[in-house]
Amino acid sequence: VQLQASGGGLVQAGGSLRLSCVASGSIFGIRHVAWYRQVPEKQRELVALLNTIGAGSTIYADAVQGRFTISRDNAKNTVYLEMNGLKPEDTARYYCNMAITTASNVPYSYFGQGTQVTVSS
Repeated sequence: VQLQASGGGLVQAGGSLRLSCVASGSIFGIRHVAWYRQVPEKQRELVALLNTIGAGSTIYADAVQGRFTISRDNAKNTVYLEMNGLKPEDTARYYCNMAITTASNVPYSYFGQGTQVTVSS
């Protein structure tokens, strides 16, 4: 299983970006999808998570609540992160994450390679 993220770039404060992450390989199911971000010398932090079981609940970091939206396309094994009202403090490398089950039906956590988001003031 591989995750390929894209959509990062340089944007001015107040602008928008849409990140995408596609999963490929032997995928039987996806339990949850999420986005994390990391800046140098700091721990990776959760930005948003979407449960794919049940009602599809979401969790957002306080810092992005109301500005970012996580969504998925089941048919394409793709997760998106719509980012609006970007601020310089959103500058980070963003990593997609999926809990994926293969033939064994045991979920494993996979991360993509990351995509850089830089917000200028």
